[in-house]
Amino acid sequence: MAMAGCALVSTFPLKLKPPKTKTSSSNLLHPELAFVTSHLSGIKISYHPSPTPLLAPISPKFLPFQPLARRVCPFTGKKANKANKVSFSNHKTKKLQFVNLQYKRIWWEAGKRYVKLRLSTKALKTIEKNGLDAVAKKAGIDLRKK
Repeated sequence: MAMAGCALVSTFPLKLKPPKTKTSSSNLLHPELAFVTSHLSGIKISYHPSPTPLLAPISPKFLPFQPLARRVCPFTGKKANKANKVSFSNHKTKKLQFVNLQYKRIWWEAGKRYVKLRLSTKALKTIEKNGLDAVAKKAGIDLRKK
């Protein structure tokens, strides 16, 4: 439904002063404000602009957003599997089967220190079999950073 002759531009000056007393009928103190609020229902008009901007500037450190802890094993590359949950009536709904990731402190012999890693249980078994250095080298992981 189009409204003929309806415009947001008004002819009266918008030099409004704040009300001297706080009452529930603040529109009665300023009849031009009552006119504006009656045509623009739901819009609040503020006398005092906020001293701080509504949107704070984003730190450049957080601009390229990446999740901190993805559910992917860095050693094996294992990630969530998309599967169907099948009911008795053979109704299929989608579900994710996540990787069994564990936080582990593993002794790194070359660095003579413990390294805290988040890895899958499959990668843990592979490290026990082949050694941490060999598995990290194959995956392209630099353990000196950790």
